[in-house]
Amino acid sequence: MKASVLTRRADFLAANRGLRIARPGFVLLAHPNKADSLRYGITVTKKIGNAVVRNRMKRRFRELLRELLPEHGLAGHDHVLIGREGGVERDFGKLRDELVAALERAREGKGDPPRRRRTGGRQ
Repeated sequence: MKASVLTRRADFLAANRGLRIARPGFVLLAHPNKADSLRYGITVTKKIGNAVVRNRMKRRFRELLRELLPEHGLAGHDHVLIGREGGVERDFGKLRDELVAALERAREGKGDPPRRRRTGGRQ
């Protein structure tokens, strides 16, 4: 089954309400979708680095998802990878292993506990 790409902001926001599995290089969000298809999205914020660094990270994530989602992905789910600080320097093989482990945890329904709300800052 070929995975399609998430493009609408509403789909990314919906994925944020799903399972969250954090790994050193990324955070995986998995959320059931109405389309009953395998879809993925990638998010890398400006906190990670300049455009060159962010694009390199997105290329690496895209390749990982294309390779692993057809076999390890959850059918009928949206998968969103959020880049983390050390993700661009991480070994590609290590990232692959972490993504397989994260997808297995998602399949078992074992997400990380919900994040605490930030206090202070912007309102």
